[in-house]
Amino acid sequence: MSNASDADRDRQLVLAIDIGTSSVRALACDTKGNAIPVTETQRSYRLHPTRDGGAEYDATSLFELLCDVIDQTLAKVNSESATFIAVGVTSFWHSLLGLDKDRNPVTPIYFWADSRADQTIDDLERQLDLDRVWQRTGCRLHSSYWPAKLHWLRESQPRLYGEVDRWVSFTEYVQCQLTGDQAPVVSVSMASGTGLLDVHALVWDDELLAVLGIEPAKLPALVDVDDHGVVNHRFSRRWPVLHGVPWIPALGDGACANVGSGAIGPGRIALTLGTSGAMRMVLPAPPGSTWPVPAGLWAYRLDREYAVLGGALSNGGNVRRWVSELTGLQMTVENTAAIAALPADGHGLTILPFVAGERSPGWHRDATGLINGLTMATTPIDLARATLEAVAYRFARIYDALLPIAASPHQIVANGGAIVHSPEWTQMIASTLGHDILALPAGDEATARGAAIMALRSVGARSSLDAGPDPSREATRFAPSAADHTSYRAGRIRQESLEGMLYPASERN
Repeated sequence: MSNASDADRDRQLVLAIDIGTSSVRALACDTKGNAIPVTETQRSYRLHPTRDGGAEYDATSLFELLCDVIDQTLAKVNSESATFIAVGVTSFWHSLLGLDKDRNPVTPIYFWADSRADQTIDDLERQLDLDRVWQRTGCRLHSSYWPAKLHWLRESQPRLYGEVDRWVSFTEYVQCQLTGDQAPVVSVSMASGTGLLDVHALVWDDELLAVLGIEPAKLPALVDVDDHGVVNHRFSRRWPVLHGVPWIPALGDGACANVGSGAIGPGRIALTLGTSGAMRMVLPAPPGSTWPVPAGLWAYRLDREYAVLGGALSNGGNVRRWVSELTGLQMTVENTAAIAALPADGHGLTILPFVAGERSPGWHRDATGLINGLTMATTPIDLARATLEAVAYRFARIYDALLPIAASPHQIVANGGAIVHSPEWTQMIASTLGHDILALPAGDEATARGAAIMALRSVGARSSLDAGPDPSREATRFAPSAADHTSYRAGRIRQESLEGMLYPASERN
């Protein structure tokens, strides 16, 4: 790949790092937040599943992968003609990692998809008013979040639990390694994804800490985006262009996806479809203000001034890949065209696409996938189409919950690998929602751009979140089909009926 000297000559740059659940990427952005494509590096990894519901990865291995990605991106930038003014980092929410006193990992990284905490969650439920906890923390009591995971680890692995000096997410471990700081700090954005933060008062929740038996000293100190770090001597030698450059505390990937999509305020909803899926809004919410969390949804933070309200699906592109591997159906041009050519809801199948569990809006702890309506006439193409529609129906449930707090009219801006590579799926979602979708173009790294914009704002190089060009100006519009919307409505009713029969008691919204 060519060096980026022509693209970055005499520029001030931001290094944007995006740590996702299936890959790590880094790229340079200009002071408008625009990516310099030739600088991008992306490396994939796969979580390690366990038979009892675990989803783990080794922290040291992921840190080394991150450093390699940074190495490769910086090698593509002409350091003689460009200056880095900030490093913006965004990462997957909800990970849990235990560190010892020397800040070395004691546990693997436990990801949001790790459902083993379901084994001991009943005990926590008996000790808490679940709705009050949800309204304070924005998070349901669910295996995705820290309260359930910490309780499970304490009960099931007490020796390992006792070896932990500090509980962090992966990005706080990265911060300790890169800066040499022994006192981990966490942004209110990352903390809001733990389920332990009061998202209104922006402090760790006293009741949950008491029930869990966790001292505040076992958790990172809370900071905001303006609390910058710098890399230590070791990494300054490895990356001289980053010596003394402000390193912004990591922010949640969903929050940054909204920023990078221009989805700030009630007039725009962000839809992300990658390995998993989500729909979110970013709304003003100053510290200390109180506001209700809508039924079925969660509430996190972008920073101290903005809240992120929405819902997340555990099943997105991962379930599409699962169907392909299960049936042997390759997603070739011909097969994709055949999937798109089927009539809406014309396969006779009703699917609960919970192969990776379920989060919003039902929060079913024990959810598994189910296919109803199989016959000898069912084909792999039918199954693939029905699965994509089933995920679209889940997006529609989240959209229905967001509508009361959205402006009228509003826009839906979509990003993510599955959006880029599967336009037929985007069309299904638009028709299911009954609303236009503006799909950002291929190569548009909305999440990384959001991290860059937040970094620029933090160091004073950008006045506001919406000061730059609108990312949707180059989006492709997917208009809904009225006929398909009617067909999908029937499919949604069947799915909701099947879900209600199987999980009548766990619908907590």
